[in-house]
Amino acid sequence: MFSQPSSRRDFLLVVCASISWGTVGIANQAMYTYGATNALSLTFLRLAIAAPLFLLVGWIRLGRRLFHIKSRDLCVMMLMGSLIALSQACYIAAIASAGVGVSTLIAICAAPVIIAVCSTLITRERLTLMTLIALVAALSGTILLIGTRSLAGKEAVSLAGIGLAFLSACGYAGFILCGRLLTNKYHPVQISAVAFGTGALMLFVCASATDLVLVYPAWGWLILLYLGSIPTALGYGLFQMGIRSLSATVASIVTMCEPLTAALLAWLLFREELGSLGLLGAGCLLGAMALILLVPTKSFTKEG
Repeated sequence: MFSQPSSRRDFLLVVCASISWGTVGIANQAMYTYGATNALSLTFLRLAIAAPLFLLVGWIRLGRRLFHIKSRDLCVMMLMGSLIALSQACYIAAIASAGVGVSTLIAICAAPVIIAVCSTLITRERLTLMTLIALVAALSGTILLIGTRSLAGKEAVSLAGIGLAFLSACGYAGFILCGRLLTNKYHPVQISAVAFGTGALMLFVCASATDLVLVYPAWGWLILLYLGSIPTALGYGLFQMGIRSLSATVASIVTMCEPLTAALLAWLLFREELGSLGLLGAGCLLGAMALILLVPTKSFTKEG
């Protein structure tokens, strides 16, 4: 088991965040049935709904201390917002060029590898054997799970699309690394309020330059409210709290619960077949999570 109760708690927080992110695809699929919308508009509205929620919770919890942020750290938080906006925008653009399957594989699988390399070279976080085994198991499981479901169809793939998907992974990796630097200095809602406010502003500019859709039926706004409050505000809030005692690499591995949740929901709600390889991939992902949960924390950190 975890050697410290806080580490186990933080692991579970990141798992809960990842599970909430796994519901985004189902909710977006419901929104697309409406027809007159697009991915960039949906992403902007998610962040636009989440940002004031972070401000409200931050004011209730912290009062005036919510705005007590050093100038240098404020820049890092704004950078986080820019990175999450870049990640979302590049992912959306990658889908048009490389297809959903390839884009998702690259965006999800490349991020933990980038984080592991950067953590090793920049922050001198040692990549232990247990971390490496968990990373390989999670990557293998994700490839099997997504690959068997998404890559069976014939999707047009371009070098530009692959590059955009990789940029999306880089943006997400940068978001996690920057958040890890600030998590012990500020309350999670302080970080998230600035980051998501900045990201929403950037996405508003991007969406306005294309085709920003703001008119939806009542049920559509209910889904948007869910997307903005649960997988975005609550999900990223839990994630920011969870990375307090987890390394950036381990946290990125745990976030791979997201494709597992999405696959299980697709199986339960839409009867999508997982197949033998998909089930094997799910087993690999669960094995990686069990390894992180059951093996002592020191085996995953530089002290181990």
